[in-house]
Amino acid sequence: MNLPNKITLSRVFMIPVFILFLTVDFGWGMIRLGGVEMPVEHLVGAIIFIIASTTDWLDGYLARKNNLVTNMGKFLDPLADKLLVSAAFILLVEMGAAPAWIVIVIISREFAVTGLRLILAGGGEVVAANQLGKIKTVTQLLAISFLLLHNIFFEAIGIPFGTIMLYIALVFTVWSGVDYFVKNRKILVESM
Repeated sequence: MNLPNKITLSRVFMIPVFILFLTVDFGWGMIRLGGVEMPVEHLVGAIIFIIASTTDWLDGYLARKNNLVTNMGKFLDPLADKLLVSAAFILLVEMGAAPAWIVIVIISREFAVTGLRLILAGGGEVVAANQLGKIKTVTQLLAISFLLLHNIFFEAIGIPFGTIMLYIALVFTVWSGVDYFVKNRKILVESM
């Protein structure tokens, strides 16, 4: 197992730790930071999420730079991303920080595109993420991070930045999903 795959696997192992900190009250109290007060456990969970998100960029960069792209990495990397993002969005619903309907739309799009990728892979097609997909990912990660951090820095000035980013992420999530299906409709139809 090469280094990029180990980094991807570490992201998978960070998910239960991240979930633990956002769901268990260890009694560590509250912290005031960046204009908001939040449970210390939420801060730790958010930091774990941000570190895990950063490994997504790092493993891909190292794999491409050092020519270490493997089939396992091609499978594991998007799976790890979807598990991390889905866990975070579901926890945000539980925390009351994100509307369930938005999370359902976002997670449904991820399942749909993953299904399409499997169909394409079965036909020998591998489609790399395009610019819309990358923007989708960045907006999702920003939305999740700021919502996990209780809208840190922006709460003091009354701007719901995390919520604004969530709606922007929703737009790019739907747009990139539709774009993905439209661009690959011929292959999809041929597979039926």
